[in-house]
Amino acid sequence: MIEPLKREVLESYSNVRSGRHQQGILILKNIIERCPWDPALRELRVEAYKAVGDMMNAITDLRVITKLTQDNTNGFQQLASLYYQIGDVEQALSEIRECLKLDPDHKECFQTYKKVKKVNKLNSDAQEHMNNKEYEECVTVARKILREEKEREEVQYLAYDKLCQCSVHTDPPQALNYCQMALNIKEEPRLYCEMGDAHIADEMFDEAVNDYQKALNIDENLQRAKEGLERAQKLKKQASKRDYYKILGVRRNANKKEISKAYRALAQKWHPDHYSGEEKKKAEKMFIDIAAAKEVLTDEEMRAKFDNGEDPLDPEQQQGGPGGQGFNPFQHFHFHHGGFPGGGGFQGGGFKFHFN
Repeated sequence: MIEPLKREVLESYSNVRSGRHQQGILILKNIIERCPWDPALRELRVEAYKAVGDMMNAITDLRVITKLTQDNTNGFQQLASLYYQIGDVEQALSEIRECLKLDPDHKECFQTYKKVKKVNKLNSDAQEHMNNKEYEECVTVARKILREEKEREEVQYLAYDKLCQCSVHTDPPQALNYCQMALNIKEEPRLYCEMGDAHIADEMFDEAVNDYQKALNIDENLQRAKEGLERAQKLKKQASKRDYYKILGVRRNANKKEISKAYRALAQKWHPDHYSGEEKKKAEKMFIDIAAAKEVLTDEEMRAKFDNGEDPLDPEQQQGGPGGQGFNPFQHFHFHHGGFPGGGGFQGGGFKFHFN
């Protein structure tokens, strides 16, 4: 029994050392099943796993090795390195700390610790900003990850993924670039959904439909892609009708403050008292559209409906609009002939609009 085993061990070393890693892994599997407590055999298999890019199995063996041998600083350093390579910076930090617990003066572990700690902090901060919808801050911090890590693609993916998600809300065209960079590293269907959202924000509905379809081609059960596809198709159809964002001249990701500012400027511009004759009729129509746009886009529920391709003020879709009563475009104004001073209204020769 001993001699055949020795021959297999020698054969496994020969295969791994000569670059026949897969063959070496097969032989080592049989040997380790009979000699599970030999760290040297697992170390050889770790070498082979790393050579063929099988980092998860390499990690599994290293985990066993650190338990089989005491004070194995090298094992923990390798674990940290492998976790970092696959983009799990939080676990990499945990492993390198184990190395420093064993030897606080370990030079290589300390160098690794400093870098991993910094990248992990940046990644955590970017995630927290994203969770808090602080998208500009998220973008700023995620870019720092790319400045810190210029080689490891899986770590760069962490940055591109967050830049993709956060830039959808701040700079949709740039988000498309970041999403593509992330996709070049890992074809994650969720990223196609982010691209779809970015294309919707830029009112490129055909492109958005294609993005969500790509996501579904990878994962046909991805609910976000199904909903996104339906939304993009509705918005494409809606584009031929009244577009409240275009009426106010704001982007689809505009906040309430931006919407209200645009509304007030346009309401003043198209105040009917500034016009007469046919121009007055046009101004009244424009003013109704502006008021309708403000009504929808400053109401969270109605805006959500519109963003999903449904016009909350379309009687055909809503059976009379909000509350079934239809839309009163002047409900936010009092009309007074001749106008009167005070308040936040607009005053003209015929009547005054006074904001509630």
